[in-house]
Amino acid sequence: MQKDGKYIYCIIGSSYDCNFGPIGVGGNGDLVTTIGFDGLCMVVSDHSLSGFEVNPENILAHQGVIQEVMKEFNSVLPLRFGLIAATPDEIRNLLSRRYSEFMELLRTYENKVEVNVRAAWKNIGNIFKEIDDENPAFVAIRLGIEKAGHVAAQQERMTEAGLLVEQALSQKKEIEADALMTEFKKAVFESKENKNSGDADFFNAAFLINSGREKEIDNIMAELGEKYKDRVDFTYTSPLPVYNFINLTIFPERWE
Repeated sequence: MQKDGKYIYCIIGSSYDCNFGPIGVGGNGDLVTTIGFDGLCMVVSDHSLSGFEVNPENILAHQGVIQEVMKEFNSVLPLRFGLIAATPDEIRNLLSRRYSEFMELLRTYENKVEVNVRAAWKNIGNIFKEIDDENPAFVAIRLGIEKAGHVAAQQERMTEAGLLVEQALSQKKEIEADALMTEFKKAVFESKENKNSGDADFFNAAFLINSGREKEIDNIMAELGEKYKDRVDFTYTSPLPVYNFINLTIFPERWE
């Protein structure tokens, strides 16, 4: 495969060339290095301009490179997966044109890292039972279904019941998510709530914190884990690049 392009991982501030080792995407041992302009660099590796594969291995490699860079630099701007420039000059031209913007972002996110926390109920059946117990109106709806004289009437009542359960579940998720968010807000710089998937998932948040304060989040997670040990499963990932807090868009067709 001809290596006629430069795959890009992130942006850093550095006045010297860096070599992060043979960890580039593609699994071919490509060196991850830097291309810079006046103290501003893009972290890159060689890659073909064609034949790029979107697969779990390459996605993990992309993330792994950025996390490796974070070990050496205290301000890293992660870029989206799959970004390739044709030549080093294209990268230098882009760095020159958007120099002030990138440098300002590096200053803003200096010594900042992201942590992600997800929460899901361990037993969704118990949650639905709680909803049933908390809503006396559901009893009347069930009785109405049983007394309905024909299938169409039963279906209408069942649809009504389904909508009410959906609303009650959404409300319960919001209440319990708010309770968790209150615990985290005392230790984080900024937060962003992301979408949940599935009935059992009710909390999915990214937090921006000062690097070095991960221990505070560890302590909060330990307290929550003990408090909700019979009710909630938590997933906690830290430290991460600040993916959720930077909206940095680079269009390959506009390198020049």
